[in-house]
Amino acid sequence: MSVTVTLGPAGRCRWDEPVRIAVRGLAPGQPVTLRASLRDEKDALFRAHARYCADAHGQLDLERAPALGGSFAGLEPMGLIWALEPEKPFWRFLKRDVQTPFAVELEVLDGHDPDAQWLLGRAVHERDFLAPGVRREPVRAGRVRATLFLPPGTGPFPGILDLFGSGGGLCEYRASLLAGHGFAVLALAYFRFEDLPEYLNNVCLEYFEEAVDFMLQHPKVKGPSVGLLGFSKGGDLCLSMASFLKGITATVVINACVANTIAPLHYKDMIIPNLSSDPGKYKITESGLLNLVDIWNDPLEKSNHRSLIPLEEAQGPFLFIVGMDDYGWKSEFYAQIASERLQAHGKDRPQIIYYPGTGHCIDPPYFPLCRASVHSVLGHPVFYGGEPKAHSRAQVDAWQQIQTFFHKHLNGKKSVKPSKL
Repeated sequence: MSVTVTLGPAGRCRWDEPVRIAVRGLAPGQPVTLRASLRDEKDALFRAHARYCADAHGQLDLERAPALGGSFAGLEPMGLIWALEPEKPFWRFLKRDVQTPFAVELEVLDGHDPDAQWLLGRAVHERDFLAPGVRREPVRAGRVRATLFLPPGTGPFPGILDLFGSGGGLCEYRASLLAGHGFAVLALAYFRFEDLPEYLNNVCLEYFEEAVDFMLQHPKVKGPSVGLLGFSKGGDLCLSMASFLKGITATVVINACVANTIAPLHYKDMIIPNLSSDPGKYKITESGLLNLVDIWNDPLEKSNHRSLIPLEEAQGPFLFIVGMDDYGWKSEFYAQIASERLQAHGKDRPQIIYYPGTGHCIDPPYFPLCRASVHSVLGHPVFYGGEPKAHSRAQVDAWQQIQTFFHKHLNGKKSVKPSKL
C-alpha cells in the first residue's frame, strides 16, 4: 500500500486558517519524520521537522498524534507551519506579495532521522493571503500611499487602517487576511515607500488624517467612523490618531508605546516631542544580537511628560495586545500607564490582554516566530523575544480578539467564529 499525505481542506486555504495533516498507508507503529519546507519571494528557505509513530492501523493524524521531538514536541497540529525556521540566520518570515500563495512542501521520511533519504510520500500545501472575492486596490490619493482590501459583496463594510512599525515600507499581509473576515482594510505606508520620506525624521499627523478621510469618503466603507490597528511604532501613531483626529471609534495596538517615539509628531501648530532614549544602554546578547529594551527613557519622568499621548481625548475604546516577553520595548509597562491615565481622567479602562512567553512581533496565526531579525533601518540583528509555542498560541488568540473587538465596536456584533483548533 502506498503512503499518501492528505490535507483538510484539500485545496488552498488562507494563511490564518488551520489545516489538518494526515498520513495513510504506513506500517503499524512505523516511526516516521515529517518535514515541511517553503521558499519566500526572495528564495530564502524555511524548514521544520517532527518525529512521529503511526498508530496500530498504520495511520497518522497530527490532530491526534503528539510529536516525539524535532522542531517541537507534543500535540501540535499546526507545528510544522508555525515552527518553520529560516536557513539564513535572522531572516524574517514575511509575505511580500499577497497576490501569490506560499507553497509548503510536506514530506514523509522513513525513520526518525530528519536527513534520511528514504522518501515515503509528499504533498504540496498552498496557503494564500487573499480569500476568494477579496479585492486589492492600490491607493495613490493625494499624499496617501496605501493598498485597500475590500471583502466580497456590495458592502459597505466596517473600515480599519493598518499600520506597521519602524521598518517602514508597505506591509499588506495583515490587511489582506483581515479583509477575509469582513473588514475594509487600508494597509498604510508612512515612510520608506515610493515618494514618501526615506527616514522618520518628522511625522505630520495631517498625512494620517488624509488617510482617515479617504476611508470615510469611500463608498464601500461603512461610516461614520473607522478603526485603527497598529504594531510597534505604528501603535503609538494609532494612539495619536485616536487622540487628535475625528472619525475614529476603536483602536487596537500591538506592543506599542504610550508616548510618541522615534521622531517628533506635528499636527497643525502643535508638536509632541519623541520620547528620549539613551542608546548607550543597549545590550548585546550572547548571540551577538542588539537588545534595545532598556534604551527608552521612562515616559513618566517629568522631562518626558510632553511626549505622552493624551489618550483621554480619544472618542472610542482601546485594546492593548501585550507580549510579556517583548524585548522591543516595555509594552506591559506602557499598557499599565495607558490604563492609569485613562482612569485618572474618568475614562473607561482599556482592554489589555497579556500573553506570557510572547515576543514583540505578534503576527496573524501560524506565522513563525520572529525572535530576532536584521532591522531594515538599523541594519543590525535585533532581539525581539518570544518562545515559539507560547507565541504561536498567542497569535491565534490575539487574531480572534482583534476581530471580536472590531466587530463589536464598528459593526455591533458580539463575537466571531471560534478557532477550529
